[in-house]
Amino acid sequence: MDWRSDSRSYFPTQRIINRYLVATFMKIFLFSLLVAMFLFLLVEFIDRIDKFMNSGVSFRTILAYLLFRIPLSISRVFGWATLFSTFFALGLLSRNQEITAMRCAGLSINRIAFPLLGLSLLISLFTLFWNEGLVPVFTSKSEQIYKREVKKIQPQSVIGTKDVWIRGKAGFINVDRFDTKKNVLEGLTIYVLDRDFVLQRIVEAQTAHWNGSSWQADAIWEWNFAGQGKTIQRVAATSLPLTQTPEDFKVFERDPDEFGFFELQKQIADFKAIGVDTTEYQVNLWVKLALPLISPLMVFIGIPFAVKHASGAGMALSFALTMAIGFGYWFLLAFGISLGRGGVIPPFLSAWLANMIFVLVGLFFFMGEE
Repeated sequence: MDWRSDSRSYFPTQRIINRYLVATFMKIFLFSLLVAMFLFLLVEFIDRIDKFMNSGVSFRTILAYLLFRIPLSISRVFGWATLFSTFFALGLLSRNQEITAMRCAGLSINRIAFPLLGLSLLISLFTLFWNEGLVPVFTSKSEQIYKREVKKIQPQSVIGTKDVWIRGKAGFINVDRFDTKKNVLEGLTIYVLDRDFVLQRIVEAQTAHWNGSSWQADAIWEWNFAGQGKTIQRVAATSLPLTQTPEDFKVFERDPDEFGFFELQKQIADFKAIGVDTTEYQVNLWVKLALPLISPLMVFIGIPFAVKHASGAGMALSFALTMAIGFGYWFLLAFGISLGRGGVIPPFLSAWLANMIFVLVGLFFFMGEE
């Protein structure tokens, strides 16, 4: 047989198979993405329904909040939708004996996987731009609605609750920074006013910690304004006139999802300049690069499972396998992040630990396939 005529017939056939695999995958992917997004928003709504009801916000406000959460919800379920689509698409093809026909035609698992891996890389690239372009803007809008309409506060801080201003019962409170992990206020200043908004005294403390019921400082300084003079008084080891709890200050903290990669990088540089520990923020920074690769990872590890176990399988088995592998990935990711934030392993390794393990597992199963 003439090799030229054989190659002309071979490559069109490959293109047809590629288009067929991609089309089958994309139909399931888009449907599963919509379903997963809806479930994410439903869980979000149920988680905060008590706060919505207690605040008395309108249905329009709740709807606006959920709509602004859509980009974040889609970002969170890209990997799940990719994995489920891999299982269900290949399971459907296996049930119809189409995978068997491809294998009999001489196509290896690697060759069958090639178009799906290529497509998953495109999804990964799209996810990266999606996370950088839409997620920070829309997440910030949703948090503004939640804080202003539901919590009834005016958020003015940056990540880590830096330079917070609060209107208290006795006056105004300014905090240079609130350490959310240790529940410590740094650079605290309280401006006490009377009913006519006349300044009565100023209370300052370098640091103050929460003891479970009140804020305690090792030493505070008071400026009492009476008559035409002022009195400076230093008080040691005393409680502070604050009614706010740590939860009230934590509301001011901006979520890392509200920042793009370069914006978060700038915040880390700013915190380092003033001597603030940035380990947790560095972990979040590397996670922003590691997470978009979840789609090709899920296809890479899902194809050997799907081909071996999904023959004749329906949606139930596909869903079960998706949940098992998906939860395994998120467990490893959360475990790595915990180690990184605790300083046990470097931030880079903590963010990429789950990806590295899944690459090794995927290689193991791929090498076991002919």
